[in-house]
Amino acid sequence: MTLRAFVEISGWVAALLILGSYGMLSIGRMQARSALYQWMNVIGALGFIINCSWNGAWPSVALNVVWMGIACYALRRNSGLKAGKPVVPPTPGVH
Repeated sequence: MTLRAFVEISGWVAALLILGSYGMLSIGRMQARSALYQWMNVIGALGFIINCSWNGAWPSVALNVVWMGIACYALRRNSGLKAGKPVVPPTPGVH
């Protein structure tokens, strides 16, 4: 496989993952807090970062870096919810 083919495939797989996850969320087949939904967004954003970097589409690269960061944050946050950890620490002095 050539580098160019890898970049093209990365972009198409990214599009399928992002659109697929959004479509499944929209029709109620997936939950926004599910690890699968977030991983589809992480991998999809990474594919777009690869493709857009190669093609010099820097605004799209920036968007997908943020998109990937949000998904990574959600994965970490949601894993804390499953472990029973509080999401927001209690406010000091408030009982």
